[in-house]
Amino acid sequence: MFRKVLVANRGEIAVRILRTCREMGISSVAVYSDADARALHVRRADEAVRIGGPEPAHSYLDMDAILTAAEQTGAEAIHPGYGFLAENPDFAQRCADAGRVFIGPPPAAMRALGNKIEARLLMRDSRIPVIPGTMAKATEAAEVLEAAREIGFPLLLKATAGGGGKGMRIVHEAGALADAFESAAREATKAFGDGTLYLERYFRRVRHIEVQVLADAHGNAVHLHERECSIQRRHQKIIEETPSPALTPRLRDRVCAAALQAVKAAGYVNAGTVEFLLTPEGEFYFLEVNARVQVEHPITEMVTGIDIVRQQLEIAAGAPLRFSQADIAARGHAIECRIYAEDPAAGFIPSPGRIVAYREPHGPGLRVDSGVTSGSEVPLHYDPIVAKLVAHAEDRPAAIQRLARALEDYAVLGIQTPIPFLLDVIRSAPFAAGDIHTELIAEHFTPWSQGDDDRKAALIAYVLDQRRTAGKRGAAAGAGGPGAPSAALGPWDVLGTWRIDS
Repeated sequence: MFRKVLVANRGEIAVRILRTCREMGISSVAVYSDADARALHVRRADEAVRIGGPEPAHSYLDMDAILTAAEQTGAEAIHPGYGFLAENPDFAQRCADAGRVFIGPPPAAMRALGNKIEARLLMRDSRIPVIPGTMAKATEAAEVLEAAREIGFPLLLKATAGGGGKGMRIVHEAGALADAFESAAREATKAFGDGTLYLERYFRRVRHIEVQVLADAHGNAVHLHERECSIQRRHQKIIEETPSPALTPRLRDRVCAAALQAVKAAGYVNAGTVEFLLTPEGEFYFLEVNARVQVEHPITEMVTGIDIVRQQLEIAAGAPLRFSQADIAARGHAIECRIYAEDPAAGFIPSPGRIVAYREPHGPGLRVDSGVTSGSEVPLHYDPIVAKLVAHAEDRPAAIQRLARALEDYAVLGIQTPIPFLLDVIRSAPFAAGDIHTELIAEHFTPWSQGDDDRKAALIAYVLDQRRTAGKRGAAAGAGGPGAPSAALGPWDVLGTWRIDS
């Protein structure tokens, strides 16, 4: 096993990887930009190295700076987390060339799967269902117009090097294709340095199903069952759960078998996720492979008891999997909510700034993967995810109930978060019934306003103001000598057992 691992990431995923390193007795190295000099992941690591300015290009995307940090600290391996360089085959190759182990798939497998067109061709040749669409890159709308008419509208334009909903446009008619193509290509070029696009048929009200896989370098591969990630806004997942309420045992077996077939066809090693679309008619199609640990991996860990990051480290160190498919059982139901620094009442615009007070919920079956604490700064330069809240229970209704209670107990002051919005979603009738799909948010929660939670926000502001006033009175009373009256913190009684950490 490695003696020292460098974590080439930030925020909650860096903190989460550092936790497993500590449990395994592996020394850890954090890297940080100027914007993250006081970040939680910097404090949790055994060592920390500054790698540049706030902009990602000058820090977390700077391969030279990260490899230099690994060399200076003697880190034998580099864990990229997700985002930034996690799915960059050139970085994986440079790690190998520098004598450092990249904790992820081989560069060849990453290249085969990172380009959406090549991945579609590979899956088609492996007899895995793929979404009807084009199989060649296009640089202008005229190249795909004939294919668009053959496939039929609506269609989805997608970046060949895309991800996270960027470089993606829905096209409802031929007359709108040219403008949508130009807009998607421009966005893809800015995000990925590659403006080529392709077409897929656009399915309405589909479900997003993904399968967690583990594969070692000895020919062994297993799946850790599926996750449903259908609750999305603008193609970005916000609530995930496992198991999917839509899959029958037979359909689950077929989807998971296709996922294993996909990774074997690509020569994949380490942890990854194979994603599928499930239509209302029960047909599933290959979507993509995420060649990294996923944001939503904690729900799989909760139902299987398997530490996926530990498996990543052991596989990267050359060890075979310690278990077979027959050893893996999923117990209960787990749901995850992503807590972002964003304002859902204002179109989910980012809400960077200082977290004045931060309080996580606690209790049986709850897990919070967080990258912040009271006083943390949420920079404007990076993805605004703050934490992930997971509730695990014996069944789906119990998990929903536990998650709702946890969201009510979650306090983040100083920035906007979607906590009230998430509560509304999981308490809605469609979610409770398991009648979910990728358009649920657009259909039922647009527009959305905070409603009754405005009262809670006003109450919190009042309590904080009273606390400051009480503190001043207490200081004055202390100055009065023995016997002076103490300041009362009466406003805290208004909230019962609810408290704010300062």
